[in-house]
Amino acid sequence: MKKQKPLIETNPYLSNPKKYRKALILSVASSAAIETGASVESIVRILTGKGKKKQAKKSREATTRSSRT
Repeated sequence: MKKQKPLIETNPYLSNPKKYRKALILSVASSAAIETGASVESIVRILTGKGKKKQAKKSREATTRSSRT
């Protein structure tokens, strides 16, 4: 019996890492959307980290002062 190669090596859609990652994220997002009721687009943004607002960092001094009061 001949041993088969893994699907990732034989499937042309999986050979391109960028396309593979995009398809994987879309697949996970659509499954999560079905389970949670959230939109696919919002889950894609969460998974890819796009659309996140960066939090302002407090200085160490400001944090110390606020915890004393």
